[in-house]
Amino acid sequence: MSVRPGAPPPESADGTSADGRGGGANGGPGSGPGSAPAPGSKPDLSKLNLLLVPPRPRTGWRVLLARVAAMCAVELQKLRHDRTELYTRAVQPALWLLIFGETFTRIHAIPTGNTPYLDFLAPGIIAQSAMFIAIFYGIMIIWERDAGVLTKLLVTPTPRSALITGKAFAAGVKALIQAVVVIVIAAALGVGLTWNPLRLLGVAVVVILGSAFFACLSMTIAGIVLTRDRLMGVGQAITMPLFFASNALYPVAIMPGWLQVISRINPLSYQVDALRGLLLGTSSHHLLLDFGVLAFAAALGVAAASSLLGRLAR
Repeated sequence: MSVRPGAPPPESADGTSADGRGGGANGGPGSGPGSAPAPGSKPDLSKLNLLLVPPRPRTGWRVLLARVAAMCAVELQKLRHDRTELYTRAVQPALWLLIFGETFTRIHAIPTGNTPYLDFLAPGIIAQSAMFIAIFYGIMIIWERDAGVLTKLLVTPTPRSALITGKAFAAGVKALIQAVVVIVIAAALGVGLTWNPLRLLGVAVVVILGSAFFACLSMTIAGIVLTRDRLMGVGQAITMPLFFASNALYPVAIMPGWLQVISRINPLSYQVDALRGLLLGTSSHHLLLDFGVLAFAAALGVAAASSLLGRLAR
């Protein structure tokens, strides 16, 4: 077949010209699938813009709460993998209620008014078991420092206060689980507890706030003494005085004058007083004061432990 000079090459049946160039439905170049865009056309940047536009920043308090929740979740994961501590720590409060409580109820040695002594004692043992869980929490943060975990946490954008608050509230949740165990034991022994949902919610808040304070106290001491052995010594030296200088075992009214003064500045006394009012339905006109003191003590503990966290990591 002869082709005239200057004429376009003939197309085949599939739309391809004899020299291999493709044509579209209108014979134009580049209109087939997979072909390059035509010169001068603008690319679709809508999807690219979605990737380039930064997400809306969250406010500071939301970031802080999110990081506190993340730290708390990390701490609770450790508890999920090893529940031995909860089981072993349930033994001591059970012995306090079974032996000490039952014995002193029978001999009527401690005046508690119209409240049976076992009922009077149960909230104090809940507070004691929560304190014993939290007061040695500084050992864990020293272990994290020795393992290099604390250094890695401090180089993240998470504020130190969020790290401390997360650990403190994780200790509070651990103590809350322990409190549930003690409440079940107390109910089995016939303690007249209230099951009002709002009061039980208040009990949870009181346990978490009190435990958060004692966990921060432990981490503050860890930032001062820097070693596990010293922390164990200090912890053992202060736990029993804190317990006996509170209203956990006996009313404040029968204490010596100097011990009453110590009891009134002891956060454990306010925790026991709140638990007693919520669980037993006794006088509750001090509840606002109890909650306020516990919240202030927890905030003060977070500030103190956060300020010493850098010293602990060095």
